[in-house]
Amino acid sequence: MIDRGPHPIEPWQLRETELPLGKLAQAESLFALSNGHIGLRGNLDEGEPFAIPGTYLNSFFEQRPLPYAEAGYGYPESGQTLVDVTNGKLIRLLVDDAPFDVRYGELHSHERCLDFRTGVLRREVDWSSPAGKRIKVRSRRMVSLTQRAVAAIEYVVEAVDQPVRLVLQSELVANEPQPKLSDDPRVAAVLENPLVAVSQDSDDEEVVLIHRTRASELMMAAGMAHEVQCDSRTEVNVDVRENWARNTVICELQPGESLRLVKYLAYGWSSLRSETAISDQVSGALAGARFSGWEGLLEQQRAYLDDFWDAADVEVEGNPELQQAVRFALFHVLQSGARAERRAIPSKGLTGAGYDGHTFWDTEGFVLPALIFTMPDAAADALRWRHSTLSMAKEHAKVLGLRGAAFPWRTIRGQECSGYWPAGTAAFHINADIAAAISRYHLATGDDTFIRDYGLELLVETARLWISLGHHDRHGSWHLPGVTGPDEYSAVADDNVFTNLMAARNLRTAASFATRFPDDARRLGVGPEEEAVWRDAAAAVHIPYDEELGVHPQSEGFTGYAVWDFEEFEGKYPLMMHAPYFELYRKQVVKQADLELAMYWCGEAFTAEQKAHNVDYYERITVRDSSLSACVQAVMAAEVGHLDLAYDYAYEAALIDLLDLHENTGDGLHMASLAGAWSALVAGFGGLREREEGLFFSPALPDGLTKLKFTVRWHGVRLCVEIGRDEATYSVHDGPDAALTIFHVDEEVEVTAGKPVTRPILPRKPLLPRPTQPAGREPLSALGRTTSTSDSHR
Repeated sequence: MIDRGPHPIEPWQLRETELPLGKLAQAESLFALSNGHIGLRGNLDEGEPFAIPGTYLNSFFEQRPLPYAEAGYGYPESGQTLVDVTNGKLIRLLVDDAPFDVRYGELHSHERCLDFRTGVLRREVDWSSPAGKRIKVRSRRMVSLTQRAVAAIEYVVEAVDQPVRLVLQSELVANEPQPKLSDDPRVAAVLENPLVAVSQDSDDEEVVLIHRTRASELMMAAGMAHEVQCDSRTEVNVDVRENWARNTVICELQPGESLRLVKYLAYGWSSLRSETAISDQVSGALAGARFSGWEGLLEQQRAYLDDFWDAADVEVEGNPELQQAVRFALFHVLQSGARAERRAIPSKGLTGAGYDGHTFWDTEGFVLPALIFTMPDAAADALRWRHSTLSMAKEHAKVLGLRGAAFPWRTIRGQECSGYWPAGTAAFHINADIAAAISRYHLATGDDTFIRDYGLELLVETARLWISLGHHDRHGSWHLPGVTGPDEYSAVADDNVFTNLMAARNLRTAASFATRFPDDARRLGVGPEEEAVWRDAAAAVHIPYDEELGVHPQSEGFTGYAVWDFEEFEGKYPLMMHAPYFELYRKQVVKQADLELAMYWCGEAFTAEQKAHNVDYYERITVRDSSLSACVQAVMAAEVGHLDLAYDYAYEAALIDLLDLHENTGDGLHMASLAGAWSALVAGFGGLREREEGLFFSPALPDGLTKLKFTVRWHGVRLCVEIGRDEATYSVHDGPDAALTIFHVDEEVEVTAGKPVTRPILPRKPLLPRPTQPAGREPLSALGRTTSTSDSHR
């Protein structure tokens, strides 16, 4: 097995038993805390040593020009980069005259623990200064899930065996220098001093610093307030400057005595509100935090998480490592969107600034499915954010000479930030991914109000784009030429199967809801003729098929391309870092699951035999240079009967960051893969599919797992599914009247409160032998059969 480092396998926490100085960046991402509004990387309290300092506010960005060797009409002119805002995590400590720094003196022990049930990061250190003064430090850090603008730190220092003089410096620091770690284009741009000081305010209770960005002209405020308890006399003073503020506590401790500091932090930002309003918001948040107190914040956090885990937990028996990993994954997915509240969910969450903090189709395609079935309110907020950017998407479409809305491939606030057309603008499928998320949300909740207020307009404008982008040929078939599907190694291709099927679904869904809500549709200018155009295009969509090979080409002509020379490039991944895109675009090599994703999301368009042959064909040429791939391959491998292969892919998706499989976890966690681990288990081994008729399950477990248990929300009812080797049991809980009609395989089953239903699991036999993968690209084995690792695009 790959070395896990200092992380014991435990079901409800991630614990680090020693400090990995050589892997600080990865540890800072793993131990990051967030609520979707505030993000704190897991830097040490004293600030040093560090790899990447990081304090983020969702959607708070700086604007920068996008350079082009040769610009073209319609190219975006500026990019957006997430800003490392004012750091409030810093609590520096001097022991007599020696700074507390784990690199000096003697570190007797160092342990950190992220508890998934309490949402608290705990740290315990036993250290002696170079002069031999021994202290113990205990800290607890949290970002509140109930008070959106608040974070808090409890910091306790104890003298061990000698009297010590302590100087504790609690700080706010803006414009921290950012290291440039590599030339990898996936790493964020380095911004130098992006924050300009606006004002500073302080009194005996709190300090508030206000800054704005130079180019984007966004204004933010950071505030801190403290509670101090000490067994001896203390002296406290405050110093405030433009870019930093310091609250200093001085005391002398005898052996066994301690100093306890509770630091309350608050953050706010706006592009519209005044300096006074933002300052008052932060002061109010600090007042609320002090009113709750440290223990009150802890109680609120635990209650919030108790409710979340009751509806979201996934229990895995047979693989303790996978059990820990899937809970780690769900905890971070929750953190990414819990309190985002009409702002984006970035591909890295708020755990790092990889990809400049941008949001891609990852949100609707991978993160929202998990949130829709576990925290539907958070999913609805993410879709409302998309709606808030609709005017920019419509303007972008107009620039491209298209109707409707063209949503950006990568963005923070809604403007297109991708400077590479083939893998950016041409990936129009993001429109259909958004539409699919709207449909999935409505299926799971029945929330008509959301459709009328937000969803219908998004469906209408995305449908209009497809009609202006596609065309009917002389035989009546409808085509989408010159698009990029999920596989970015086959860019600007004709009739990508995934894109065509998803566009057709988008058109059908828009027409269906327009008919269902005719008054709202007329308000948007949709009439019967336009609905008919949508239905006609969807019905006539061209889906390429290679009769000779018996498989679907990923796009028109794909199976006629030359096959990539995988042996020549063995060990040279990701390919985009070792081969010109021109070569990738004209060969049969797949970056990430594309046709397999089409079969997962649009399964009704394929027969069981076609799915089996397509999986067999595409497994052999898919190199997984993207973290979005393993979870999709897990679902489809399970569906066609390769349960052991699905197990390996599910394991890889869940362990991607804990094992740093793509060697870029230091830039932030892979939210799509973490959420995809949920899909791999629930949709893969649980066989979950949502349809108009209801929830369908087709469960089966691989060798190595003895039980899988999960809960999903469906129309306000929590459905618990427990899968064993031979049978599956369905139960509901949410009051005595709770009831659901579901489908076990194709049997309609009525489940009511207090009356679980058990059904047998039928053996799942694959039609074809287990397929192979390109040399060196086999998935990480859940049973320890291989140590294959990879780098990745995302």
